[in-house]
Amino acid sequence: MKFLFDLGGVFFDWNPKYFYKKIISNKKDLNFFLTKVCNDEWNIKQDAGRSIKNAETELILRFPDYENLIKMYYINHRSMIKKTFHQSIEILKYLKSKNHNCYVLSNWSAETFKGMTEDYDFLNSFDGLLISGEEGLIKPNPNIYKLAIERFDLMVSNCVFIDDKFENVNTAKKLGFKIIHLVDPSTIKKDIEFFLK
Repeated sequence: MKFLFDLGGVFFDWNPKYFYKKIISNKKDLNFFLTKVCNDEWNIKQDAGRSIKNAETELILRFPDYENLIKMYYINHRSMIKKTFHQSIEILKYLKSKNHNCYVLSNWSAETFKGMTEDYDFLNSFDGLLISGEEGLIKPNPNIYKLAIERFDLMVSNCVFIDDKFENVNTAKKLGFKIIHLVDPSTIKKDIEFFLK
């Protein structure tokens, strides 16, 4: 059995709120900024390959009063990682000790992913990493899954895809993968062991 993992929500507890709540004390203002200005829809375009410079320029034109806050987003991207999920790292170590191939398919900006393998050594345990921003494709677009299948020589019927977002596991299921919709990272060991029986 092979395993194809997402990173955010599976290995990393990442949320822009962890950084910005230290900068924007008013909860209403914080919510507005993260839902209307630097929101998920804007961020995902960087995961799809748009440059941070272009992203900032476009947003500052729309929200000039927020220029300083917008420019804080990506230079503080690592500060938005609260922690790693040790249960996920432990199950990765276990799978590798049993000679299971493990890969990554993650929506992540190519620019912010630079240096991650140096800062988080467990990432070097994977047999391959497919980062969306490096490919110009993002989940749940089926084409990025097909790229992973080709690059990592996956047989979908013998591969488990693990992701925290329903739309991503739903696409994987349609393509024939075995799936784990990881709602709670603390269950990952039990969820994966189900496929090892």
